[in-house]
Amino acid sequence: MMEEKLAIVTGADGGMGQIITKALASAGYSVIMACQNMTKALSVCEVVRQECANEQIEVRNINMASFASVNAFADHLLIEKRHISFLINNAGILSTPVRRTVDGVETLVSVNYLSPYLLTRRLLPLMSAGSRIVNTVSCTYTIGKIDEAFIEKGKEGRFLRIPVYGNTKLALLLFTRELSDRLKNTGITVNAADPGIVSTNMIRMNKWFDWLTDIFYRPFIKTPEEGASTAIYLALSKEVEGKSGCCFADGKEKKIAARICLPVLQTKLWNETELWFAKKNIRLD
Repeated sequence: MMEEKLAIVTGADGGMGQIITKALASAGYSVIMACQNMTKALSVCEVVRQECANEQIEVRNINMASFASVNAFADHLLIEKRHISFLINNAGILSTPVRRTVDGVETLVSVNYLSPYLLTRRLLPLMSAGSRIVNTVSCTYTIGKIDEAFIEKGKEGRFLRIPVYGNTKLALLLFTRELSDRLKNTGITVNAADPGIVSTNMIRMNKWFDWLTDIFYRPFIKTPEEGASTAIYLALSKEVEGKSGCCFADGKEKKIAARICLPVLQTKLWNETELWFAKKNIRLD
């Protein structure tokens, strides 16, 4: 019996998520669209099924701002024991006001880092040699800084959405590299995709000057198709087979400054995150 070709895409109903989902569906994979907005996701799902002539596309609810929701999603899959070929941690937000989740952490930190960390750790038992994990980061990781307040507040001092966003994407990149080290010799690979600045609703600030942004900046930034291309490449390309712990942009490996990804920082963040979840009595395996 052949092993199922299953891909999971978080935020699959978003601008890039839809493109990634269509690419995987067109390649013949069953896809679980992990989304919060079920109405929108079900509509996208029907379009993907029709356009890609693939009925093995389904929508499952997940709220990345709730660890209980993430765990329920993972529990469902673990009970089913379906082998996972690709896990694409694509969901992300860039919100302006400070918002606390039901778990008491800043929403950007939960959605962009803690929940992808939790989901990935929980689903590892369903992966084997050849499985690929792709984490969507951002060029803003270069301005990121992980301080003592990061996990619960995003940063020390006043909340500023771009620095906090950069911090979460740096954390996801550090997680990518540390997880890659820990999965060495398993045949499971994990890489980061930097889509660049993409023309989606995420870059809107819901301010009076949004229309100026649309006029002056959108023509010079990437389309969702261009932004999604690197994640698709990391999932489907034979050229990156066995490649792990790297960051790619525009289909090419990026050189990461040593000061950003020191192994000691990677391990420190991993251990602190693991301890934080343990204190919350949230299991990771």
